[in-house]
Amino acid sequence: MKKILVIGFVLINSVVFSQSHSHAYGRKIVFPAIPGYQTLKCDLHQHTVFSDGSVWPDIRVMEALQDGLDVISLTEHLEYQPHKADIPHPDRNRSYEIALAEAKNHDLLVVKGSEITRRMPPGHCNAVVIEDPNKLLINDSIGVFREAKRQNGFVFWNHPNWTSHRKDGIATLTDMHRFLIKENLLQGIEVVNDQTYSEEALQIALDNNLTIMGTSDIHRLIDWDFKVPEGGHRPLTLVFAKEKTPEGVRDALMDRRTVVYYKDMLIGRDTYLLPLIQQSLVIKSASYEGNTNILRLVIENKSSCKFTLQNNSAFTFHSDQDIFTVEPESEKILQVKTKDRVSAIELGLTILNAINAPGKHPAISFKTEISQ
Repeated sequence: MKKILVIGFVLINSVVFSQSHSHAYGRKIVFPAIPGYQTLKCDLHQHTVFSDGSVWPDIRVMEALQDGLDVISLTEHLEYQPHKADIPHPDRNRSYEIALAEAKNHDLLVVKGSEITRRMPPGHCNAVVIEDPNKLLINDSIGVFREAKRQNGFVFWNHPNWTSHRKDGIATLTDMHRFLIKENLLQGIEVVNDQTYSEEALQIALDNNLTIMGTSDIHRLIDWDFKVPEGGHRPLTLVFAKEKTPEGVRDALMDRRTVVYYKDMLIGRDTYLLPLIQQSLVIKSASYEGNTNILRLVIENKSSCKFTLQNNSAFTFHSDQDIFTVEPESEKILQVKTKDRVSAIELGLTILNAINAPGKHPAISFKTEISQ
């Protein structure tokens, strides 16, 4: 009679944020496609000297190309223009035009965007995949959102946990935000901005059916602020799109098809989070070593995310502790002592570096036949 072995693991790298892999495995951020969709690596909140940033727009394109991104938006502040005396620009499209020219011979999509910069409420919000930022320069705090909607833009709430707007750092809905959501004028929220992650923002997203976003909000240099030479990386929104076009990006954002990548942590809804994990971590082979009953599993990580796993089963390992890692874009050989030989295994995993709600983590299972 054939026996089937069930092994459970727990991924725990949500509590150990290792950032040591970029040099060893290459700078470009890599994530596999999921069934039915492309995985687009997007940073949709960035600044240049055309608002309060420190670099020319072409630098943002160069950084994105170095990181292997698919889509960017230079979301200059509409109302806040501290460099205007040095760089006068009556056309709010200028930053986009410079970036577009730099990206024209590369496989990088640049979409138009702007940051609506108001006091709380509603605070700062990004409108992306829009037609003309100039038409957003209106005083009406509700009217500007209606104009973004008229342009078929996607609007998300920026850094809702920003201590300049919330001294306690806790993202909190106001009546104005509730109105914007009800009127479909606000469709997303940043759960990650720059170096911060907000559990409260994630809960707001889940409670109000908003798209989960993560961005760099970069003002200076990506390499400097995110310590890329030391192994760091910028936060991203992974967008699952049917096509790499502005329309494809907008459609995916409106349909909430996103996962956030932040410090080796993946944040999103199970609908897209689980397929991403299943395509990133795969069992490449499973066979017994010689005449022994020690199972040799080769686990391949096809992503840039470092995974740390914890054995959650009754079985022990021959050469590893219960806690082990699978490095980015690499393979891990795991020796499992199964006592008796079995014909197939099912790996049950709780993913602790994946978050699908505050304090909660999804569970998945991998099944594979064992070569005899």
